[in-house]
Amino acid sequence: MAEMEDCEGVIATERYGSQESWKYLLKDRRMKRQKEEMDGRLAGNSISGVFKSVFLPQGYPESVSEDYLQYQLWDTVQAFSSSLSGTLATQASLRGVGVGNQEATVAAATITWLLRDGTGMLGRILFAWLKGNKLDSEAKKWRLFADILNDVAMFMEIAAPHFPPFFILIVCIAGIFKSIVGVAGGATRAALTVHQARRNNMADISAKDGSQETLVNLAGLLLSLVLIPLVTDNPLLTFILFFLFTVLHLFANYKAVRSVVMETLNEARLSIVLHRFLLNGQVLSPVEANQREPVFLSLGRTVPIKMGVRLGDIVQDPGELQLALKNNSKPYLIGIKNASVCVCLGSDASVHDEIMAACQALCLRNVLLNDSSLGEGLKQLADTKDPWELVSQSHKMIDHIFYTFLKELDQAKWRTDRTLLDWNEWRVEWRKKRS
Repeated sequence: MAEMEDCEGVIATERYGSQESWKYLLKDRRMKRQKEEMDGRLAGNSISGVFKSVFLPQGYPESVSEDYLQYQLWDTVQAFSSSLSGTLATQASLRGVGVGNQEATVAAATITWLLRDGTGMLGRILFAWLKGNKLDSEAKKWRLFADILNDVAMFMEIAAPHFPPFFILIVCIAGIFKSIVGVAGGATRAALTVHQARRNNMADISAKDGSQETLVNLAGLLLSLVLIPLVTDNPLLTFILFFLFTVLHLFANYKAVRSVVMETLNEARLSIVLHRFLLNGQVLSPVEANQREPVFLSLGRTVPIKMGVRLGDIVQDPGELQLALKNNSKPYLIGIKNASVCVCLGSDASVHDEIMAACQALCLRNVLLNDSSLGEGLKQLADTKDPWELVSQSHKMIDHIFYTFLKELDQAKWRTDRTLLDWNEWRVEWRKKRS
């Protein structure tokens, strides 16, 4: 204690995340706290510090993913343009139900609003039932789809007053679209929040995202106060402004989902990485694979992959079960049925087994599609015509390449402890040998 009191200078330092640093000086037996300088200036700025604490998660940037800032900037642009488009749509809807029209009744307007909200609620339930399990595995696609559908719904609301006989029908359909947007947009935002959280701070990121959106909506509200008098009774200007805001909205959304770099494998990213590995033995990094990942929903596939199916979807008799087990000691079964690659997962399968099964299914799909860019291993499979023999040979191929591929995935910083592969819930146990 006496030695510390006799020496002067810096006796301790501290920092708040990576934002600012302080040092404790001992001078004349008194301890003084002083902010450290960085690059010739005092570290931290009071205004920027307050802004960060209000609108960014605690511990930023260490507490979030590297793509957080770029995504949030583009998300802010799209939210601002969507807010302005929403103002135009709301004004059109109010005019359509009779606001400003002396002949319109409160009852008629109320019924129209109730019908719109009621159909929207039904649409919300149906969409969540039909597509809820897809929103995690293809978060980028459904996020972009939701924003495109939102623009379509707002266009319908703006156009509805110009078609009085069909006004109720149009606004009800727009209500269904907006309910789908609510489900898809909210669910995919939650999935992206899980990706962005690096310290299990999902709640903080979600709360700060809400603050950012509120600030953007407030700015949009102020600008809307200027726009409303200009577009009132001027449908041409309304459509021109809506078109401009929509173009900005869609561009910002595209850039936002393109900026996301997810390290967890879904079917699209695994297909891209596996294809490159089969061609030249190299595994793409998460950044490279995400840049190649499609962000628009495809209308259909010639050879779909169904993962986690019932046993009866693959084999119909004991003989086919034995064919499915040929060269196969893995905790899953694969079969080609009805122009689809079907995977039946065992109850004891691990995450690595799920990745292996998905890789084998992707290889079979490429063979069935006669992909011209097949690697050497797949070209050998392409010569096999019998479906069960093709499956049997694919087991040998995947045994040969998979563990090298898995090791390369780990080295490229892909997460292999969990996946976003779209597995159904069926799990099967089977006898591996005849008794």
